[in-house]
Amino acid sequence: MGSFGENLRKERELRGVSLREIAEGTKISVRFLQALEEDRVGVLPGGLFPRAFVKQYALFLGLDVDKTVGDFVVAHGEPPPERKAAPVGPARRLPVSLGHVFLAVVAVLAVALTLRRGGDERARQKAPAAPQAAAPAVLPSDRVYPAPTTAPASLATGESLVLTMTAQQDCWVEARADGETVVNRILAQGESQTLEARGEIVLSVGNAGGISIRVNDRPARPLGRSGEVRKNIVITPQSLPSLVQQDGATQPDGHSG
Repeated sequence: MGSFGENLRKERELRGVSLREIAEGTKISVRFLQALEEDRVGVLPGGLFPRAFVKQYALFLGLDVDKTVGDFVVAHGEPPPERKAAPVGPARRLPVSLGHVFLAVVAVLAVALTLRRGGDERARQKAPAAPQAAAPAVLPSDRVYPAPTTAPASLATGESLVLTMTAQQDCWVEARADGETVVNRILAQGESQTLEARGEIVLSVGNAGGISIRVNDRPARPLGRSGEVRKNIVITPQSLPSLVQQDGATQPDGHSG
């Protein structure tokens, strides 16, 4: 079993993600990300920064955050606690007369602020309410998988999509069904996974030649070559004719789209 940093790098490479992409997404410098993957924790800032970097790295790749941070602590230990500065000396007390003046000023300011807030609130209550325009519908944003702008045809007809993935080699897969991530893990050689969606499946794989898929129990064309990373393969009822193998047709070389 490799070191903590080697395991991080392996997970990143299985997903076909570069250090530059992680740096842009997490705002952590490439230098610090390389230090994590090379187990050079002495290069990282002190305190809680290393654990924060590991957490952001894991979130970006979709790893188990608690487990990844725990593995880091086991490999490199907890950061030393931050030292608190000792008090320089006993606090000086204000003379009694100055203390009374200070408290009086604070009390006056508090009363004035309360009166002002009350006046503002009454003014807002008396003012006529301005008509509010209907807020435009905002679709949930996604960096990699944009939501469809129109409802898929299958939603109206009741048709569903059933995707079955079978790994001939170890392969990282991520699948989103109707906009929600339902799979984000490594399928081991010989393992299968089936999922269902009402209208759309978006599939990404880290080893296109090491996995085969069936859609609605029909074999699909090869996704790509061994070791090739394919992202955002959109599967809908409309795209099925271009994805599945036609009856009686010979299997083409290479891959589509």
